Amino acid sequence: MVNLETAVTTASEPWPGKGIHYRMHPENVACLAAAGIDCCTLANNHVLDWGYGGLDETLRTLHAAAIRTAGAGADETEARAPATIESAGGGRVLVLAYGSTSSGIPGDWQARGRRAGVNLLDESEDSAVSRVARDVRQARRPGDCVVASLHWGGNWGYSVSREQQRLARALIDEAGVDVVYGHSSHHPRPIEVHAGKLILYGCGDCLNDYEGIGGYEAYRPQLGFLYLPDLEAETGRLIRLTLIPTCIRKFRLDRASDDETEWLEQTMTRESRSFGTRLERVPGGLLELRWG
Repeated sequence: MVNLETAVTTASEPWPGKGIHYRMHPENVACLAAAGIDCCTLANNHVLDWGYGGLDETLRTLHAAAIRTAGAGADETEARAPATIESAGGGRVLVLAYGSTSSGIPGDWQARGRRAGVNLLDESEDSAVSRVARDVRQARRPGDCVVASLHWGGNWGYSVSREQQRLARALIDEAGVDVVYGHSSHHPRPIEVHAGKLILYGCGDCLNDYEGIGGYEAYRPQLGFLYLPDLEAETGRLIRLTLIPTCIRKFRLDRASDDETEWLEQTMTRESRSFGTRLERVPGGLLELRWG
């Protein structure tokens, strides 16, 4: 599962007034298919960079490659609908994707009625939790695991606002979410385990084209993780979280070096300590989450 923060299109008309416009050629969709990606969440601030035509081509291209999507659609119903992934044990993983304007998503990108767009969620409103809870109730079956994908907050900084923490915990306590999958930051942010459920406040970037952009070296944004959670099928509770340390070099994803892995371990432990978690090195150059 990835947050695909680009349009997949040959459209040539960029969204007016927006400073940055990303696109990937549809013929390169095989790169995503080769990675074995089951689902791309699209509720982010770049999926409509090339307008509604670009969004339509993005959806058609991904679906033709048998990649599920969530968080954007041809109308409000499609944008709010979960992606459904059948699991080997006979259950399902439901992915509900939401985007917040705090991440830079223009408010007029919101899908409304028959208008295409993004599934926006106002993280500051009390109604946000009840809205997600309603979406979960409508889609969930016994044995399902529910992932709430949230594109929220800024690109830099480790601080988690009280508002974000309240929302993440309430999605677990009140909406029945099993995993909160947060993203937008260009580097990993703290990890929490609340009521036995996993909260990733910011996963960082898996792969980007930012090499050479200066000013944020202290965050070492080229470093990140692949997140491999093991969940209890019946309850969605976290059993284990294994993290594969990675490094982006020349537009490819490599395994992080020992020194880079040590930096990630120390930095994430420092930033997650107040959330009751830490990372620990395990054999194979991997890290595991410790909590409780």
